[in-house]
Amino acid sequence: MTMEQALITGGSIIGAAFAVGLASIGAGVGDGTVTGKFVEGISKKPESKSAMMINMLISVGLIESVPIIAVVIALVFIFANPFIK
Repeated sequence: MTMEQALITGGSIIGAAFAVGLASIGAGVGDGTVTGKFVEGISKKPESKSAMMINMLISVGLIESVPIIAVVIALVFIFANPFIK
């Protein structure tokens, strides 16, 4: 492995870790916001709990897909790096 390849690999690993970390923080904030608004909605209108629960679960699922996609992209940049010849 040449010095150039080592620098590209190291940069890719650091970038992948940074991307996964930011995606995880963003998902945590998003999940907290959605769940907090759900609890707030239940306290205001308890009879519509089931409809709000379905929407909350769909929203949380979509929010959680972001870090999963970030992990997949990070793994591509670590193990199948297109920048290394």
